[in-house]
Amino acid sequence: MHKALATRSGYLPGDPGYRRLSIALFAAGLATFALLYSTQALLPDLVEAYGVSPSQSAFSVSFATFGLAIALLIAGPLSERYGRTVLMRWSVAGSAFFAILVAVAPTWHTLLAARGLQGVAMAGLPAVAMAYLREEVHESSHARASGLYIAGTGVGGMAGRLIAGGLADLGGWRLASGGIAALGVLCTVVVWLLLPDSRNFHATSPTVQTGRVLRDPALLALYGVAATVVGAFVAVYNGAVFRLSDSPYDLGAGPIGLLFSVYLFGSASSAAAGRLADRYGRRSVVPVGCLVRVAGVAITLAAPLPLIVIGLAVMTAGFFAVHGVAGGWVAVRAHAGGGGTGQAASIYLFSFYVGSSVFGGLAGTAWSRAGWSGVALEAGVLFAVAVVLALLLRNIPSKMQN
Repeated sequence: MHKALATRSGYLPGDPGYRRLSIALFAAGLATFALLYSTQALLPDLVEAYGVSPSQSAFSVSFATFGLAIALLIAGPLSERYGRTVLMRWSVAGSAFFAILVAVAPTWHTLLAARGLQGVAMAGLPAVAMAYLREEVHESSHARASGLYIAGTGVGGMAGRLIAGGLADLGGWRLASGGIAALGVLCTVVVWLLLPDSRNFHATSPTVQTGRVLRDPALLALYGVAATVVGAFVAVYNGAVFRLSDSPYDLGAGPIGLLFSVYLFGSASSAAAGRLADRYGRRSVVPVGCLVRVAGVAITLAAPLPLIVIGLAVMTAGFFAVHGVAGGWVAVRAHAGGGGTGQAASIYLFSFYVGSSVFGGLAGTAWSRAGWSGVALEAGVLFAVAVVLALLLRNIPSKMQN
């Protein structure tokens, strides 16, 4: 009876398929985001290796995120016609392949080209992962499964920076890039072996769904939440690098890199928020997560270093709680409206990465003009917008349980 229920309505916790799915998507999220942000810890090494300026070295990150953002708009519609699992498997494999090319790139322009193509390859996973979970996991456990996937992305974002930095100290940036590529290959094997084939996917015409996912007020609000929460998140971390490398802290790149260890709090909060959303509803959890983020930024206004770290940890926990629940909510809402889950997820993530690029980039200007108070003000304004959008979501009529 239990197996029949899982087959008809989706996997439930305790099902073998649920365990395979959870492990595979955790590995996929880990690989994708470790690869995406790995060069951030290697920027000084790239300056020395290729003779480029510090601002040019940052292109190694922005080329990948730009390629990812653009490809997200294509990957979602493609998945509506050709399926989820094939796109996710080849996405992780392609990301690992281009990571190997990055590690052996002979010239700066070759490296940038490989990073741009790597970003394009990465898009297949985040564009459809939430849609896949919505179709394959029982609705009573969907938020929990989404939280586990987002937890994997958080661990990946942290691991990419920490592993790359540690290996670079041991043997240079090529060893670091090769180590991250090896992690990508290992995760690719896990995904190909464990990710269950889609059982509830039904091909649709992408053009039929486009208007629907751009008119729904709840989806539009969730796209806005994505842009503002990640924009503030990236701005705070970018500003923190400037602040902690300056007087009176004068921290080096290694100790500053350790700050990303607080991503562990984000991974834990994402999984916990998913469980709370299953129990109390997404409409209750998202506003609370936004308020937690505001509290975290407020704590960082204090001068002592331990309080700054605590504030970053609290803000990170709030960010991953909001992102984990909101990302899954997009897929649920689109499905309830008649389809287009892959396209809705793609637009959500496109908004996410545009917000990261635009608002995160403004942190340097805010720091130059007003120091940490300027960065905190920027983040505070963005958080306030996110809170307003989250509260509006509570008043938008529900199409189903969301």
